[in-house]
Amino acid sequence: MAINTTRRGLMRLAVGGVATAGLLTTPYIRRARAADPVPIGVIIPGSITDRGWMEGGYRGMKEIEAELGDRIKITSIENVSMADMEQALTALASTNPLVVGAGGQCEAAGYAVAQRFPNVKFSIIGGGGQDPLPNYVVTDGRQGQIAYVAGVAAALLTKTGAVSFVGGIELPPIVNASIEFGNGAKSVNPDIKYFSNLTGDFDDVAKAKEATLAAIAQGADIHYHIMNLGLRGLEQAAREKSTHIIGSYFNRCSDDPLYVGFSITGTGYMVKDQIRRFLSDTWQPGFLPYGLEAGSEASSFEFCTPQPELMTKIEQVKADIVSGKIKTLPA
Repeated sequence: MAINTTRRGLMRLAVGGVATAGLLTTPYIRRARAADPVPIGVIIPGSITDRGWMEGGYRGMKEIEAELGDRIKITSIENVSMADMEQALTALASTNPLVVGAGGQCEAAGYAVAQRFPNVKFSIIGGGGQDPLPNYVVTDGRQGQIAYVAGVAAALLTKTGAVSFVGGIELPPIVNASIEFGNGAKSVNPDIKYFSNLTGDFDDVAKAKEATLAAIAQGADIHYHIMNLGLRGLEQAAREKSTHIIGSYFNRCSDDPLYVGFSITGTGYMVKDQIRRFLSDTWQPGFLPYGLEAGSEASSFEFCTPQPELMTKIEQVKADIVSGKIKTLPA
């Protein structure tokens, strides 16, 4: 069962939340009425059609709904601006014992709201971590790990000896992923040319296109990204100049010949896992990694065209990261 809300419905939720602010001030006992669905709040900060992080989180939310049926009742809010984030989280915390923020954009506001609702659990999907709270967890997709792998793949695929990265906001996981993509590429070819640009906005199409065109002008023919709607600008540039993209988050190889591979970061998997942990009483606060060591649903890499020899190299790199032989930056 699901209740879906956009920014238009946010005020209605918030007003209702004021009236029920005391609802969760005592411990929530899920087994008191076993027949009732467990209410869960989910925020998808951006567009659920971004073909990236947000869509991955949304897909995970819908999959867990289908899996659990009437055992849960999800109230979700989409496209929440940073200015509205605290209000949205407060509204959900007023009526749900678990609130999932499916993006690092939720982190600062989530940390503040969690302190006001000590009996509500908060799971923030992706972020740099905060001081521990007993009701607050930040999950880390270890994007630096898979970005390193993507850098190796890019260096193996480039024909010009130049690759590029376009990211959005300068959050720690994004900065570190940009660094590790370059490190991975240079592990294959120390002389490779690497161009990195953080546009300051995950959704700005024009900025992403401009950054990609600038890299192409300097020879880059393989591009990697951590973008949301801004990905469309990167695609426009690559299509105009006949270059290629290594995509992020989930495999869309069949959708567009621009793509030569995908790094998998399981935002949807993290959403599902946090809900499952809550329902099974195994939810724990703190900082929880979901990197390569967590399995292929959490983190992996796939080529769009089968390339056994290259995949053998990629698998070795992944194994070396998991074993610690290759060290990558944390979130």
